[in-house]
Amino acid sequence: MAALDNNRLRGELKFNEPMSRHTSWRIGGPAERFFTPADQDDLALYLSGLPADENIVWLGLGSNLLVRDGGIKGSVVSLKGALAEIQALENNRLDVGAGCSCAKLARYCSRNNLLGGEFFAGIPGLLGGALAMNAGAFGGETWQQVESVTTLNRQGIIQQRLPHEFEIGYRSVKGPADEFFVSAVLQFSAGDGEKAAAEIRQLLDKRAASQPTGLPSCGSVFRNPQGDYAARLIEASGLKGHAIGGAVVSEKHANFIINTGDAKAADVEALIDHIQQTVKQQQGVALQTEVKIVGEVAND
Repeated sequence: MAALDNNRLRGELKFNEPMSRHTSWRIGGPAERFFTPADQDDLALYLSGLPADENIVWLGLGSNLLVRDGGIKGSVVSLKGALAEIQALENNRLDVGAGCSCAKLARYCSRNNLLGGEFFAGIPGLLGGALAMNAGAFGGETWQQVESVTTLNRQGIIQQRLPHEFEIGYRSVKGPADEFFVSAVLQFSAGDGEKAAAEIRQLLDKRAASQPTGLPSCGSVFRNPQGDYAARLIEASGLKGHAIGGAVVSEKHANFIINTGDAKAADVEALIDHIQQTVKQQQGVALQTEVKIVGEVAND
């Protein structure tokens, strides 16, 4: 870490920061280093000062992340409250920072008579995470709107890239190694903002009726297999309400795992494994996780 000059950083750098404060499951061990940049230049300075083999975990709202109880060695870079600007461009395009919440983006679009961004209201994270996994909701997907992206590599070098430089799939994005999204230019269409706002309210009401919103979870744990739904397969396997420790499969939506209050990451991971094994055995389908699992197993 000798090359990292903490005195030049303008953002906030914490040490041994409990990740339970930063994940929607409210669990997770400490991060060795936890950095929130002041802006893109500050982020470039931090990255360029790290060792080449430093483990880096990117954090948005922590809504799609399971951090193991042993915590994270290396750096967590948090974009919550950073790189959140939205700049209007010509021809119904927006330049949006990776730290902008998807909910904020959806509201901005509706208030400015832009259509095509309504589905972002259903993504409980930041744009950076949505770009990294091609997040979607209500039938829409992030990369359907992408015209170009700006990335930053470990040397602090900025790159402008186009969608054809990435392999885009269902909840999957593969691109140049060790480059991280810092912003994107998104394309929308002109339309009735009030109509868009009404649709957003309708979509959110529908989500609240079918999902256990307001409880500590990560959202959908598993990807939907082609032509089917993970929740249907889990429910058909008799797993609704099944618990390991403080982690339980939601009775309201089987693709959600709830922290009942005292769950450890090990409980959640064990429950994920049990669901996969049971669904494979009973339904013949190998469920793939949508949630990202990071960190070290605790030494009990």
